[in-house]
Amino acid sequence: MSAPPREAELLQILRRLIAEQGPISVAAYMALALGHPRHGYYMARDPFGARGDFVTAPEISQLFGECVAVWCAMNWDAMKRPLPVRLVELGPGRGTFMADLVRTLDRIAPDLARGAAIHLVETSPFLRRKQEAALRGRRVAWHDALGRVPGGPLLLVANEFFDALPIQQFIRDGEGWRERRIDWDAAAERLVFRAGPVLPGAVPPALAAAPDGSVYETGAAATALADEIGTRLAVAPGAMLAVDYGRRVPAAGDTLAAIRDGRKDADPLGAPGEADLTAHVDFSALTAAFDRARARCWGPVTLRELLGALGIETRLGALVARASPAQAERLKSGARRLIAPEGMGTLFLALAATSPGLSAPPGFEPPTLR
Repeated sequence: MSAPPREAELLQILRRLIAEQGPISVAAYMALALGHPRHGYYMARDPFGARGDFVTAPEISQLFGECVAVWCAMNWDAMKRPLPVRLVELGPGRGTFMADLVRTLDRIAPDLARGAAIHLVETSPFLRRKQEAALRGRRVAWHDALGRVPGGPLLLVANEFFDALPIQQFIRDGEGWRERRIDWDAAAERLVFRAGPVLPGAVPPALAAAPDGSVYETGAAATALADEIGTRLAVAPGAMLAVDYGRRVPAAGDTLAAIRDGRKDADPLGAPGEADLTAHVDFSALTAAFDRARARCWGPVTLRELLGALGIETRLGALVARASPAQAERLKSGARRLIAPEGMGTLFLALAATSPGLSAPPGFEPPTLR
């Protein structure tokens, strides 16, 4: 008899948890569905690229990593070129982004390339093997959490990382805002959303009187991580760049989504462990967390604005000039996908944080600075 699929095993784990504790938070569901040691979505699969469930910017074009390498080199200059410096990526996927980044640093900032210690924050053993292959020949250290990365000067990048961190949801009804929780419906034999007790003060005052049925999301894990990064930046020279999709200001809206085979599932609870779970990033909450930690925050700006300021068009022209016609078309197509105003170019936002006293990072000059 064959073993039950991972989805069925994780569903049984969730059912037992709900039977023991009652309905669980959306955050608890996301944490298990994505990160369960045996059955979590990221633990034993490659979700990236054409054969995965989604394609990230580094998989679309090498120009993304090359432009961010320029950003890192310029910030390192602004930091007075400290060595050693920790070159850290959160959620490094297949390692494509970091491979493109350090390959470019070899060319444009060889002292930084030689002196940087690469640290990857990754919990998936499967993806760690992919990263090791992509960065073969480089000295790399892996960690389960940022807290395990040694202190000191820091250059940190996070591409499409914050959107996968667990969120809480609150839903409005006639009596007020209630936490949205997840329960097991025995009659329907599936996971369902339930509304918990009214929680006064759960949402910003501006949304307190939103229409019934409105959903508000908060990300305690994301803001805690921003606080941790900001605290590091406040005590040692450094800069952080986060690229993700999200909103600039707090707003009501249910953005929790399950992505499977490149498409959005109708039911975000329908396939735990078999679909990626994401939610829009609240950039205002991240900014507030960095501010509380005494780091300086910049942006957000659109991905189009950032890559334009970092010279993507110039670099594209240089690559196309020595490429075959087929290669040139692939390069142009990839660049268009990254900066198109009707797509990723404006949907994705970039947020930077730096140590106090450092000037505006490239791509975040006035009037975007705070």
